[in-house]
Amino acid sequence: METKFVELAKKRRSIYALGRDVKLSQDDLVALIKNSVKQGPSSFNNQTTRVAILFGDSHEELWDIVINRLKQEVPDADAFKRTEAKINGFKAAYGTVLFFTETKTVAKFEHDFPLYAANFQDWSEQSQGNAQYAVWTALAENGVGANLQHYNPLIDDDVRSTFDIPASWRLRAEMDFGSIEAPADDKDYMSDDERFLIFK
Repeated sequence: METKFVELAKKRRSIYALGRDVKLSQDDLVALIKNSVKQGPSSFNNQTTRVAILFGDSHEELWDIVINRLKQEVPDADAFKRTEAKINGFKAAYGTVLFFTETKTVAKFEHDFPLYAANFQDWSEQSQGNAQYAVWTALAENGVGANLQHYNPLIDDDVRSTFDIPASWRLRAEMDFGSIEAPADDKDYMSDDERFLIFK
């Protein structure tokens, strides 16, 4: 039995200590991310996932948006210092992948396939998970660490205006990535008996 995929999946972890000593070129990273998203499955092959890839000043600007927006939500100065330190950790990474859902496509399939209309929102989220996992694992395979954040919808309007994002793209997640400066913590797993049912 082949277990290469399982071994690769084990490398995909939430890495929070990220830096900018990335060996791949930006062009290589863009190609890797594009191909990973394109190969991810989607319902009816409707390809609802969209992506923006940020490097350099654009990457830093994204995390400045997060800091400035959270400053409005965290009134306690000491608490905000901890929050700001956390966000600056993401900002210290090499780049960020923004994941969006194309809502016009979801609406079109709801209209065109009314029997399944109630499912297309859920299915678009499944496509998001597929794309995010594929990108994350592909980065890990190439020695690039990443973690996944969800500051949407707080930052949606600022992201849309700053990066000229189409109005129909709904932000779903932010994945910062970079060189691995410290490994992930140990991971605990729940009991297999609680998680799996086997019928033979």
